[in-house]
Amino acid sequence: MKLSPAIFRVALLPAVAAFLSGAGNPVPAIRLNQVGFLPDTAKRAVVATASTKPLRWRVVDAGGRIAAQGWSSVIGADAASGDHVHLVRFDQVTAPGIYRIEIGGQTSRAFVVRAGLYAPLASAALNYFYQTRAGIPIEARYAGGALWARPAGHPKEIAPCFKGADERGTVWPGCGYTLDVTGGWYDAGDQGKYVVNGGIALWTLQNLYERQAATGRFAFADGRARLPEAGNGIDDLLDEARWEMRFLLSMQVPDGTRAQVPVGPLQRGAPLTFHAIDAGGMAHQKVADRNWTPLPTRPHEDKEDRLLYPPTTGATLNLAATAAQCARIWRGIDPAFAATCLSAAKRAYQAALRNPQVYATNSFTGSGGYGDNDLSDELYWATAELWATTGEAGYGEALRGMPAHDAAVREPNWGNVAALGTITLASAPGIPQAKAARAKAALVAAADGFLAEEARSGYRIPYATLAYPWGSNSSILNRAMILGLAHRFTRDARYRDGAVDAMDYVLGRNPLDQSYVSGFGARPLMNPHHRFWARQLDASLPGPPPGVVSGGPNSTGMTDPVALAMKGKCAPQRCWKDEITAYALNEVAINWNAPLLWVASYLDGNA
Repeated sequence: MKLSPAIFRVALLPAVAAFLSGAGNPVPAIRLNQVGFLPDTAKRAVVATASTKPLRWRVVDAGGRIAAQGWSSVIGADAASGDHVHLVRFDQVTAPGIYRIEIGGQTSRAFVVRAGLYAPLASAALNYFYQTRAGIPIEARYAGGALWARPAGHPKEIAPCFKGADERGTVWPGCGYTLDVTGGWYDAGDQGKYVVNGGIALWTLQNLYERQAATGRFAFADGRARLPEAGNGIDDLLDEARWEMRFLLSMQVPDGTRAQVPVGPLQRGAPLTFHAIDAGGMAHQKVADRNWTPLPTRPHEDKEDRLLYPPTTGATLNLAATAAQCARIWRGIDPAFAATCLSAAKRAYQAALRNPQVYATNSFTGSGGYGDNDLSDELYWATAELWATTGEAGYGEALRGMPAHDAAVREPNWGNVAALGTITLASAPGIPQAKAARAKAALVAAADGFLAEEARSGYRIPYATLAYPWGSNSSILNRAMILGLAHRFTRDARYRDGAVDAMDYVLGRNPLDQSYVSGFGARPLMNPHHRFWARQLDASLPGPPPGVVSGGPNSTGMTDPVALAMKGKCAPQRCWKDEITAYALNEVAINWNAPLLWVASYLDGNA
């Protein structure tokens, strides 16, 4: 179906909207998904109450008729939230409609039950990537309105290498070339573009396309998304992915290039020792500003020097993996582009084998470091992608000796990407049956572990920890992705319900009664850490467009001024604030929005 402009807001019939707008406490005791529920999945609410005994509850429809009733389950004290909580399950409410929960003298906000609930969220989550493009004007007709339109940021970005002293006094020699790195996605709240973070985000979009191809349900077939490429005969999801893939390709070091870089493990505080290497085929870690730009800064008004930062093995393996995946996807659509991707992937892979210990440093100002001193997972991921694409026996043989091949699966993040390789081995066409079965079993085992954590989580989410990391919402959403895959592999509804629980948390079933996604829910994200979506600081600028997810609670890396004031005073799930200066709590990023898109598409039946 062709999506209408309503994808940029939560569209409800007027009668439904009136019912949902009923007054309630600013932070009500009844916490639930503020977008609603699908008819045939789990439906749960969490109630913060001091009662130590079960409470009678009922669900009533818009006419006041009882749709379901029962007794709550007492969960008790929950250390992650600091709440004493009860659980209400109302799975039996399957008829489309609008409802409220009544319990213990409290009445919830109204909520909807309907099919197609996640289609608007999936469309908005994809549009986020268009809105964060570099090198192209962001137009009102694609962005959802004039509010988000802006001139192109860095429209002709021909960057030299960083040369001179870094913030620790180390003098870098630079290089003898420039690269045209126009395009790609800005990473997060600043205007840096990073290969390592772009890699996992790009892989997630490309994997979503592969999953949709496997099901035959192309939610973003040409013309269904708001993109300037609409009408070109290419799936819109692939159009968006190619925008980033071309940028990653542009970050590859020319063949025959010698470079002076640190080689070997980096020791904190120790001076760097440079070695001459053959850097041809490697990828630069990032292109970014020489110095941090202030809040706010419109992308087209960024006056800082744009610089290439030294190539690293991690960035090189990210390029190898995503370019191999690209080649697999595009060979039946655009063979020339597929061939370009495969050539780059093989060159990058060989360059990484030649230079296995060139690590990123955190010694440059103006951009994030993304340092990672364990690249065994990146090597496994890249090898799996190349094997899946080429079928060449050498890659299959190489996989057998890799530690990540036998390690338990955990949810992926930019620094731990082994799960991405396992997902490819489980689901890419052409993988030998025994190998695919083994990979599927590993993913299902991981999903079982996530479900087991629900019983230890007061808010009944597949994530039981008292150490919420930077970008915790992406950790939860990436777990939901693995749960979604387990559901597809086994057809066991428990895994889909676990993915629903994860999305319920992100969309409001949490102790803050907060939808962490802009434009969706009664209390949506409003003030992310961002240099253009900065209305909190400048009334002439917009807030975030719909479909942008905040990194969420962070109890382990509380480094910004807002977080520092909360440190030691908040339960882990409450260590968050909707403030633009709270970069450790409220930043947005491409690798966080990517799993939001994947999971919303999956719950809409398209992955």
